[in-house]
Amino acid sequence: MNRPAAQAAAIGGATAHGVVAARTLLLNPLTLLAVGAAGGMVAGFLLYRYRKEIALSVSRACGMSKDFVLQQKESLADLLEETREREADAAAATGETSDTDVPPRTAG
Repeated sequence: MNRPAAQAAAIGGATAHGVVAARTLLLNPLTLLAVGAAGGMVAGFLLYRYRKEIALSVSRACGMSKDFVLQQKESLADLLEETREREADAAAATGETSDTDVPPRTAG
């Protein structure tokens, strides 16, 4: 085929035919059941094959999230302590007593 228009028409026709065939197959309940079963078997096989790597990745992610939460708690406690110190310094500079004369609580 030397003509681009004829080539484009042939490709377009083949694509349209493929879409119709795929739609017909996917609308058939038996085909859907077979595709779902095959997909489930493949997913199960991959989960079984890589189960140790998956468990290791999940445990590593859990450990990282625990560390992140502890760092955020520590950071928040530091910010609260700094804020209370600034309020106390500002109150002492003006000679007033503050509402927050309560000693700071530790995080945890």
